[in-house]
Amino acid sequence: MSHIDAVSERLDDYLAANDLEAVWFARPSSFAWLTGGSNIVDRAADVGVAAAGYDGDGVTVVTDNIEAGRLVDEELPDDVTVETVQWYEADLDDAVERYSPTPAAADFDVAGFETVDPTDLRQPLTDRDIERFRSLGEDAAEVVEAVVGEASADDEEREVGGRLRDRLFARGIDSPVVLVGSGERTRKYRHYTTRDSELGDYALVSVTAVRDGLHASITRSVAFDAPEWLDDRTEAAMRVEASALAATQRVGRDGGTAGEMFDAIAEAYAAVGYEGEWRNHHQGGAAAYAGREWFGTPDSEASVHLPMSYAYNPTVQGAKSEDTHLVTDDGIELLTATGDWPTETVEPVGDGPALERHAVLHR
Repeated sequence: MSHIDAVSERLDDYLAANDLEAVWFARPSSFAWLTGGSNIVDRAADVGVAAAGYDGDGVTVVTDNIEAGRLVDEELPDDVTVETVQWYEADLDDAVERYSPTPAAADFDVAGFETVDPTDLRQPLTDRDIERFRSLGEDAAEVVEAVVGEASADDEEREVGGRLRDRLFARGIDSPVVLVGSGERTRKYRHYTTRDSELGDYALVSVTAVRDGLHASITRSVAFDAPEWLDDRTEAAMRVEASALAATQRVGRDGGTAGEMFDAIAEAYAAVGYEGEWRNHHQGGAAAYAGREWFGTPDSEASVHLPMSYAYNPTVQGAKSEDTHLVTDDGIELLTATGDWPTETVEPVGDGPALERHAVLHR
């Protein structure tokens, strides 16, 4: 089954439920979700250079004459219809208004159109999403583990961050989040934005890698003269992460909510000796065509879908555990892995399978 066949039922239901004739996506992540291609030229722009619309019969892309040929040749599947305006005649919103049946909705501002939130439409993952996620996860992990494994105590955070961005970009991967934190700064801050400090006794490196619109998050810890507590706190974070994943599978099977899943996170922190620690940092959540499609919170009503990718990132006072996993009815698959980093098998708090988690690399 093609990707568009897999999502057309969702889109048809959305159109019917909202009495609409079409829905349009011009923000890069949702454009990539629907078409499989990229509409990005300016990476700082919220809206891309083309919009993809679905009207019940198929997908139409609207763009200008500058971009149309390249999109057809390099970005779009053969069964997409492309409509073109002259770049000097109409902006993208005007072009969509010109070609769309109405009433319609869009994920960017179009006069007279309703607004669509694509979050639920992008869940669960399709077979194409899963295949691409596996490739992204492996490539991202290879780069992150290689760069972090080569780092030394006297490297500056920005040096390591620059190497990460360069090597990821060489594999066609964008990196909107690159956090390289020295041991001193990770003790103080949960978001150790990269600066000029030397790594020192240990470091945490957290990256969000993006390709084909998909977002994979990964953290690795490297120790040069590790404080005695680092391994224990990292193991505690690992067990919280394993508990979150086990709860996600359990709640997803029952069609439950992120708030129900979050109960397991709070309980796990208490069980490993850090009750209430979750209040100091967000814990992650579903991750696919956004860094987080939703964040787990105690009261969240977001639906837990299967199969779906999840990136949880528990922190414990200077330690962290984070990877991206595919959670299905039948299993929990680690996506951001190479097999070349030290791991530890940890048990979740409560019911669920033991999982291999990435431990601290001691240099």
